[in-house]
Amino acid sequence: MFRKIKRAVIGAPRDLADKATFHNISLIALLAWVGLGADGLSSSSYGPDEAYRALIAGDRTSLAIGLALATAITVTVISIAYGHIIEHFPFGGGGYVVSTQLLGPRAGLVSGAALLVDYVLTVSVSIASGADAILSVLPEHYYQYKLTITTVAILVLVILNMRGVKESVMVLAPIFFLFLVTHVILIVGGIGVHVADAPRVIRSVAGDLHHGWSLGGFAMMALFMRAYSMGAGTYTGIEAVSNGLPIMREPKVQTGKRTMIYMAVSLMFTAGGILICYLLFDVRPHGNDTLNAVLLNNFAGSWRPLNLPVGHAFVVVTLAAETALLLVAAQTGFIDGPRVMGNMALDSWLPRRFTLLSDRLTMQNGVLLMGAAAIATLYYTGGNITQLVTMYSINVFLTFSLSNLGMCLFWWKSRKRRPSWKTQMAVHGIALALCALILVVVVIEKFGQGGYITLAVTTLLVMLCISIRRHYRNVQADVRQLDEILTGVPLHDHYVEKNLESGQPTAAVMVGGYSGFGVHQMLSIQRLFPGHFKQYLFISVAVIDAATSKGIDEVEQARIRAEDALKKYVDLAHRLGFAADYRLDIGTDPVEKGLELCHDVHRQYPRALFFMGNLIFPSDTIFTRLLHNEMAYQLQRRLHFGGLNAIVLPVRAQPRKGAQRITPAQPSPKP
Repeated sequence: MFRKIKRAVIGAPRDLADKATFHNISLIALLAWVGLGADGLSSSSYGPDEAYRALIAGDRTSLAIGLALATAITVTVISIAYGHIIEHFPFGGGGYVVSTQLLGPRAGLVSGAALLVDYVLTVSVSIASGADAILSVLPEHYYQYKLTITTVAILVLVILNMRGVKESVMVLAPIFFLFLVTHVILIVGGIGVHVADAPRVIRSVAGDLHHGWSLGGFAMMALFMRAYSMGAGTYTGIEAVSNGLPIMREPKVQTGKRTMIYMAVSLMFTAGGILICYLLFDVRPHGNDTLNAVLLNNFAGSWRPLNLPVGHAFVVVTLAAETALLLVAAQTGFIDGPRVMGNMALDSWLPRRFTLLSDRLTMQNGVLLMGAAAIATLYYTGGNITQLVTMYSINVFLTFSLSNLGMCLFWWKSRKRRPSWKTQMAVHGIALALCALILVVVVIEKFGQGGYITLAVTTLLVMLCISIRRHYRNVQADVRQLDEILTGVPLHDHYVEKNLESGQPTAAVMVGGYSGFGVHQMLSIQRLFPGHFKQYLFISVAVIDAATSKGIDEVEQARIRAEDALKKYVDLAHRLGFAADYRLDIGTDPVEKGLELCHDVHRQYPRALFFMGNLIFPSDTIFTRLLHNEMAYQLQRRLHFGGLNAIVLPVRAQPRKGAQRITPAQPSPKP
């Protein structure tokens, strides 16, 4: 029943052997704009709001025009810089990969940790802001249900993303375009109705600026920088496109750059246009309403053609579209967050399980963790959008700064062989200066308001990642000792090739790559069952994970590597005087595919006994369980319940103190 429900909700497995699979799940530029650009576009719901509130507090709303211009310039510069990053890193990875390759692993770790915290906050801020937008048109007592609403919204997104990225984007695309239409009407109409009043507005703004400058130019510049930094959330979605390149349609670079153009233009138009409309309509805070809700009511609330409440309907539809787009924007965190986790896990900064894919080719573990972390963040802050935005915009500018610093160093080192280095250096240098300036101002302004929480969480995550990598490296160093077995195995003087016989006792050994770990299993079987097994059958699953899920070519390469390893095991068995063969399959779940292979083997060789190796540690802790899978024991349990016999051959992972070696242990007593 559980499996039927899961299939109905999540969907049927995808066929990895079908060449059309990866084409069908990739996104064209328009859909990538929806899935990845929504984060930037939706920030117009809270970025201009926070910036303009700072101007209202300083009684200098006339600075809104300069703020709109600064916003457009910043978006343009950062977008152009990331367009160049897309060209140089066509397989995605964004800030983490850029910093790792150009500045070193530690800088990459800081960038990756900052991105993960940022994507969790992307989900939290988007969902909380969306709830605020829709609650603005409901009676005030409904605010008590805000956390319940946000939790349900996150759970819906988790389910959609477990089905697949393209499926979730297709569902949410109509919302995205409804937002665009309603906000084009708002901005164009809002500015249009004030065209006749433009001379008076210009004189008023100029007079206010002159008066403010005469009273204290430094104070006015400080206010402008504060408002500029408070609106820093406006730029947070720009990096998402470079992170999401793996899910885009070929040619990925062109698709990514086109998506970046769509996002930059739409973000400049909406964020800048809303700031100008705030000024033209003299928008002021009203209760719990967002400034966008106040603006909409000022713009269209009084429309009543034929005595019909058309204006109120437009306000409701626009706020509903804004709410729904914020739900779409949270999608960016679910698309890019798990991919950053996967890249970091491949480099051993995070548990390896985050590289695994579901049978729908989604990064299921990362999606679940992103959802849980976002819900925890919302409950910690009570869903307070001001506190969330305060925590939000710090890390993204840390990543922006590191990425552009890395590109500046790259072009400086390449200046002798690349004629365009000056232009590239100028672009990334300006982007670095802007991002570093915003980062410094944001940290100073927001540190005491809650920004310290973001910095503390990011620091703790960095420390955790360092501990995880140190553990993996120690284990790898110990396991490497097993490779010495390969040089010490006594071989026959001549090659003995034998065919398997169906009725003979068969040692069916689950193996991965060709290494001392697999050879250790063969030797342990001979030691535990001397003279019993005369033939070996090596079984392997070529696991398709974050590193091999970029297309059908990568899948085929994974199959070839796994088959080459199996052929080496067969060759070794022949040289040891045993009959041998192999079985291979491809999949995302090694347990499920391994189970299918084992049952197929048993039908052909009914006297087969199945063996699999598993690392064991001096102490069984939550830490070791999290960092190392229990695949061998899971498969053993499933095989036993399926009526097959299986033995786990443990290998002790000894501490490196005293140069202790990995030694074979007795077989697992588990039934």
